Amino acid sequence: MAENKITKMVDQIGKLTVIELSELVKAIEEKFDVEAAAPVMMAGAAAGADEGVQTAEVQTEFDVVMASFGEKKIQVIKVVRELTGLGLKEAKDLVEAVPGKVMEGIEKEAAESAKAKLEEQGATVEVK
Repeated sequence: MAENKITKMVDQIGKLTVIELSELVKAIEEKFDVEAAAPVMMAGAAAGADEGVQTAEVQTEFDVVMASFGEKKIQVIKVVRELTGLGLKEAKDLVEAVPGKVMEGIEKEAAESAKAKLEEQGATVEVK
């Protein structure tokens, strides 16, 4: 039963925006008087710095940026609504404001999937 609760919480957390996740982390830190740092990773980075080795940051959050919507504007709007959960007007405004970000701070797989869906409808899209 606890596993079911945890799964539900993880699903709910997965639906949060990056800003909401940041606020959640801060609230948890304050509530339980903890710090959400990764000391093991920091120790490893410090050891690498001591040895003169530069550690490269791995990009974990990606943005889906649409350069143009192509010839199938209505289909692109439908895909944007599906991907973002926006209403019709908001999705239309987002599509018409190209170039612009359609989605921000998402995992690489989700960004690539969104890019494929938009390109399938004729949009020109980049993952950054």
